[in-house]
Amino acid sequence: MLKKVERVEKPWGYELIYAHTDDYVGKILHVNAGQALSLQYHEVKDETLYLSAGSMELIVEEGGEMVSRTLTDGDSYHIPPHTRHRMVAGPEGCDILEVSTPHLSDVVRLEDRYGRV
Repeated sequence: MLKKVERVEKPWGYELIYAHTDDYVGKILHVNAGQALSLQYHEVKDETLYLSAGSMELIVEEGGEMVSRTLTDGDSYHIPPHTRHRMVAGPEGCDILEVSTPHLSDVVRLEDRYGRV
């Protein structure tokens, strides 16, 4: 079935949601150079990221500690529920393919550069 891709503008760039079913969501996150998503976690949402272009710093909770991981083209990272994380685009920006459970509104923001709650 042919479906239009939904573009969602964000203060850090935009999302292209290309799949949204009862079981999963597929989207591309385009993060402008130097911009960052909020420091957040999800109660239920389980997601895996694949960096398809550019570079990014992934600040993520591992073993109860916040660590910084540099991701480059071709790297992927699984983020289970309740894991604090933030993505920061490198100097050229980045494109991230995200596959997740379909819980799009399951975002608990802990800190946000753009004043969102």
